[in-house]
Amino acid sequence: MSDTLVTEKPALTAKDFITDQEVRWCPGCGDYSILAQVQKIMPTLGIPKENIVIVSGIGCSSRFPYYMNTYGMHSIHGRATAVASGLKASRPELSVWIVTGDGDSLSIGGNHTIHLLRRNFDVNILMFNNQIYGLTKGQYSPTSEQKKITKSSPMGSIDHPFNPLALAMGADASFIARSMDRDPKHLQAMLLRSQAHKGSSFLEIYQNCNIFNDGAFEIFTEKSTKPEEVLFLEQGKPLVFGATQNKGIKLDGFKPVIVALEEGASTDHLWIHDEKDFYKAQILIRMFDDPALQGHLPRPFGVFYETERACYEDTMAMQIDEAIAKGGPGNLDKLLKGRETWTIG
Repeated sequence: MSDTLVTEKPALTAKDFITDQEVRWCPGCGDYSILAQVQKIMPTLGIPKENIVIVSGIGCSSRFPYYMNTYGMHSIHGRATAVASGLKASRPELSVWIVTGDGDSLSIGGNHTIHLLRRNFDVNILMFNNQIYGLTKGQYSPTSEQKKITKSSPMGSIDHPFNPLALAMGADASFIARSMDRDPKHLQAMLLRSQAHKGSSFLEIYQNCNIFNDGAFEIFTEKSTKPEEVLFLEQGKPLVFGATQNKGIKLDGFKPVIVALEEGASTDHLWIHDEKDFYKAQILIRMFDDPALQGHLPRPFGVFYETERACYEDTMAMQIDEAIAKGGPGNLDKLLKGRETWTIG
């Protein structure tokens, strides 16, 4: 018996996920960082490139498939979620990533987004939020703050903005998280958590549009302000923040309040983060909605909520198997004829 020579494929690196396409985002755009972090984590997933698919809609973020050396599709405005749903239903073994923006996913594509989340397809949604329409040159978007002056709102927007994570929570998303373009390590960690989750993961990424909405999230990304304005959520850990970790969050009833921490003081009285707590997740998600009512609170980043729920494609496959087991191959003529018939004449 002759020996069979088995050759192992070389380990993938970030360079293996870079294409020969010229990256055509504005210099300084936050999308560059997000692309780099996605390319860095991809080799660690242990998934063959040919089993990874990037689906996008329309917008600056939606150029993403051109720059990822995987399969991909640049679909139509707001419909990346629908395309990805069909793909996952027919090819459940694929790792499917949806790249979209606040306009693409929450305006024209809002209906598709909520239905994908409630169905719980095992896909990963990366929602780039820059609070502006960048590709079409600076109109206000569904996440733009009220009184935002833009080309389409010269006197200031009067629309009440969406809170994307609250929308995801309302649609019963099984994984909800937030990160930012200018914190590479945190973003990588959230990308990995999103991919590891079985079900629809919704990751909001604060992304700076330095042309039409520069500095929208500066208070959360600059070294001088970030420690006082950002609250990083860690499972099982107390909610602590501040330049010297000298502040904490506790609940006064259902209201989060800031408390000062003396050096070496116990944190037992603070809010302990639990990603499985459905009710506290809603408080965290809403923490910055009404500063006049809540007071000035830090913005949470991390995993807000995760739960286990059956995935649509798995349940669909079980239903098909059950139908075949009960009645054998389907009969299209019988299906079209239906259960009710009428004889005329």
